[in-house]
Amino acid sequence: MKIRVDPHTLKRAWERGTDEEEIRDVVLTGFPIPAKAGRLGRAKIYPFNQFRLGKFYEQKRVEVIYVVEGDTVVTVTVYVFYGKWED
Repeated sequence: MKIRVDPHTLKRAWERGTDEEEIRDVVLTGFPIPAKAGRLGRAKIYPFNQFRLGKFYEQKRVEVIYVVEGDTVVTVTVYVFYGKWED
């Protein structure tokens, strides 16, 4: 299946602390999450171990919301959360 990363998603990715490579990885290897309005979602937790906006975080969770159009996944947006999740 092809993956088309929408320009809106890339803009939000930069603002929120992720990139196109991680977005594609989440779509391919992440776990399913609920999404609204007929959309699909996947998430993945990554080690982070860095400061973001003055606070240290061990992990980040990247969530990608998308739709499927034919044989192509088209991203809608991406969310990034910082913290610590169970393994």
